[in-house]
Amino acid sequence: MIRLNKVSKTYRTDKIETLALKDIDLRIERGEFVAMMGPSGCGKSTLLNLIGLLDRPGSGSVEIDGAAIASYRDKDVARLRNSTFGFVFQSFHLIPDLRVIDNVELPLLYRSMAAGERRALAREALERVGLGARMDHYPNQLSGGQQQRVAIARAIVGKPQVLLADEPTGNLDSKMGAEVMDILLKLNAEGTTVVMVTHDEQEARRVGRIVRVFDGQLVSEGHLHAA
Repeated sequence: MIRLNKVSKTYRTDKIETLALKDIDLRIERGEFVAMMGPSGCGKSTLLNLIGLLDRPGSGSVEIDGAAIASYRDKDVARLRNSTFGFVFQSFHLIPDLRVIDNVELPLLYRSMAAGERRALAREALERVGLGARMDHYPNQLSGGQQQRVAIARAIVGKPQVLLADEPTGNLDSKMGAEVMDILLKLNAEGTTVVMVTHDEQEARRVGRIVRVFDGQLVSEGHLHAA
């Protein structure tokens, strides 16, 4: 489904050049749950951004379902990103002045869709993460774990094929983190491909495959389950 072929990425400023990724070859198949691990600054988030078409590689190619993204115009990349991917971040990025249900609806505003259909899909997504009773609350009325569940609902409201999660439990205590992991595992069991950046070895051992990154390179990958 997702193919990265000899992908490298360098960030340049007037005074410094930083090699973030070097010669990454990665295949992610439909329905997989992949955990990406490695020390801070090793390139994990950059890799996730390239997979999710939030950035373009300096060299190499990214393919989605066999289509080379380099040949796409910016507006076509944006359309593909909106229809294929959902994003969850460590910081929830909820808009404080909007109710929960309005936050969840946001990705659908970029689609040709009636207001009633948007609202129905947002309600369905909130029910899936167990927050059907909190639709009219504001983010500051929710716990951290509940806010992250709202963020997951927002990510899945458009029924994406792939969910990309960058440290989704990083700001949560262990109980709330476990609840978020359970939701991600359930979504994966229902067919959603999940790629998650994490520092938590215990979390990573709950998923189907671990990819380890060090100094911008893949150093190992394999399938590993908790006993």
